[in-house]
Amino acid sequence: MDIEQTFVMIKPDGVQRMLTGEIISRFEKKGLKISAMKMLIINKDMAEEHYSEHKGKPFYESLINFIISGPVIAFILEGPGAISIVRKLVGATDPADAEPGSIRGDHVIFTTYNIIHSSDSTNSAGREISLFFKKEEIFNYSLKIGKYLFSS
Repeated sequence: MDIEQTFVMIKPDGVQRMLTGEIISRFEKKGLKISAMKMLIINKDMAEEHYSEHKGKPFYESLINFIISGPVIAFILEGPGAISIVRKLVGATDPADAEPGSIRGDHVIFTTYNIIHSSDSTNSAGREISLFFKKEEIFNYSLKIGKYLFSS
């Protein structure tokens, strides 16, 4: 399986609820490597670019207003099959469909406040990574886990 990079963002409600450590820990315990991370407050232009595929939908404005309402933690995870593994760990967008044991299944009641975002494809991962990170902010290093070794 190829090494993939994916983008993850703990949204303002996840930061406010002080779930950042627990969320990041789940990815590390799975064996995914963090290759970049930062805390920021997203400005409106960046939010509109990030959620451009939702422009014109009834929830678009509230989505933008929510994501710019407070700090987020943005990071890049890397590993074999990282995109699908992260999506499974995150859980379904609708908390009613999120499996117990997933991040959303364990911590989310309302779809609007679903604490985390993750890229859904290689294309969106590339677009989101380049929106949030400069090349020099992404670290390339080897990660050794037992008998496994992977690097970017």
